[in-house]
Amino acid sequence: MLANLDALGYAEMTPIQAQSLPVILKGMDLIAQAKTGSGKTAAFGIGLLNPINPRYFGCQALVLCPTRELADQVAKELRRLARSEDNIKILTLCGGVSLGPQIASLEHGAHIIVGTPGRVQQHLSKGTLVLDGLNTLVLDEADRMLDMGFYDAIAQIIGQTPERRQTLLFSATYPTGIKQLSAAFMRNPQQVKVDTLHADSQIEQHFYEVDPEDRMNAVTRVLGHFRPESCVAFCFTKQQCQEVVDHLQSKGISAEALHGDLEQRDRDQVLTVFANRSLSVLVATDVAARGLDIDALDMVINVELARDAEIHVHRVGRTGRAGEKGLAVSLVAPAEGHRAKAIEVLQKAPLRWEQLDSLKAKAGEPLVPVMSTLCIAAGRKDKLRPGDILGALTGDAGVPGKQVGKIAIFDFQAYVAVERGVAKQALQRLNSGKIKGRSLKVRII
Repeated sequence: MLANLDALGYAEMTPIQAQSLPVILKGMDLIAQAKTGSGKTAAFGIGLLNPINPRYFGCQALVLCPTRELADQVAKELRRLARSEDNIKILTLCGGVSLGPQIASLEHGAHIIVGTPGRVQQHLSKGTLVLDGLNTLVLDEADRMLDMGFYDAIAQIIGQTPERRQTLLFSATYPTGIKQLSAAFMRNPQQVKVDTLHADSQIEQHFYEVDPEDRMNAVTRVLGHFRPESCVAFCFTKQQCQEVVDHLQSKGISAEALHGDLEQRDRDQVLTVFANRSLSVLVATDVAARGLDIDALDMVINVELARDAEIHVHRVGRTGRAGEKGLAVSLVAPAEGHRAKAIEVLQKAPLRWEQLDSLKAKAGEPLVPVMSTLCIAAGRKDKLRPGDILGALTGDAGVPGKQVGKIAIFDFQAYVAVERGVAKQALQRLNSGKIKGRSLKVRII
């Protein structure tokens, strides 16, 4: 395990790992308060791999996550951590995909299950998942799962696990629901808290007072001045998300909404084009943006201030990751003054208020993303691999490899980012040529 961690580039522990790993390895229950990007997945990952018996093909560790994206991300990290062990099988169980293939995979057995509460509950009630041999239960981003109304599902799942299990609960905030959960289901949990505030040197925050009816124009103004390549704009409701998206699109700015009502397929598509830099502004609700892990996010805009100061800290923490400087802009209507005050109290520092008039739009193009995304009508189930797409683009289509960006493959479709200037050429060549010996339909999103 140590050699593998070294190969993964884990030279020293992050604060959350240093505080929680000793507790986890002693087999004690744990409540850890830490934000996304703090290294918590590796902390519980190393912990839950420790007691696994590779020869017993039952579920020995269960990780519950709020969203499918987060579950996929956690499973990916666990697979990297488990590389040094004997053939450990890790399976994700999330909604949005059919039950059949999941049931077939469960019949072959899996050591570790990562999933969303709704789908895990379905498999338990069908009897396709049995938790009799469980050693470790992890509740990841527990506050969000409660926000999304999963308390009862989690309670039912825990009811089907052995009494003698270790329970690890990770949460960015510590609402009352978490206290209830821990009181009901945990044995003398140790508490660990890592400073959830961000160093000011890392995230530059700007606050602007706006008239409520002028909010949309203020968003355009902020974008025109700072010109971020990738930005998440936080809203409260789906309706507000849609208003912001319509407004930005009418100004020629590339923007899409992310909210709870999206079909899984549309959600995958929006997140993919945002992560591969084909979309400038992602307009999202707090719940929908949960588990978003976008590298190098230039900026966060709070279209309206969060109602809870800790959620504000969490929102702005999405930018300025991995040592990069981040930027967070908050638009505050007069009636939201008390929310600003609460943030000031939590951050123990005065907020930086500025005048909206000081923002000047820079001349040039409207915000146009550097990349364009091609969607290919085939995916993992068609045995399509990233290498096949890259080969078709750089070979027959004649696109230089350095102009090809991220490739994401789902069950029935694949997405590839190419530099905007070569997108039309790549589209024509792929549509008239073959990928892996087959003619596949390709379109630009």
